[in-house]
Amino acid sequence: MNENKRFTDHEWVDPDDAPDLSTPYWRAKFDQALVSRGRPRIPNPKVSTTLRLDVDVIEHFRKDGPGWQSRINAALRASMNDK
Repeated sequence: MNENKRFTDHEWVDPDDAPDLSTPYWRAKFDQALVSRGRPRIPNPKVSTTLRLDVDVIEHFRKDGPGWQSRINAALRASMNDK
């Protein structure tokens, strides 16, 4: 019955073997460590908004599959540049 269980007694490490993290060496390492969380910030983030469009417009862009919202964004940007 115990054959399927992993035997981990040999994997335990004596806590006295752990380095003392309060020494100046480790303090310096911690102070130099770069902490970054989440996604990197982009220079021009997109804004979430609600936009009501006609059904045929949505169907036109959705028929080509994923990325339809980006294609709508590109079409709107192209219309901005036309003026």
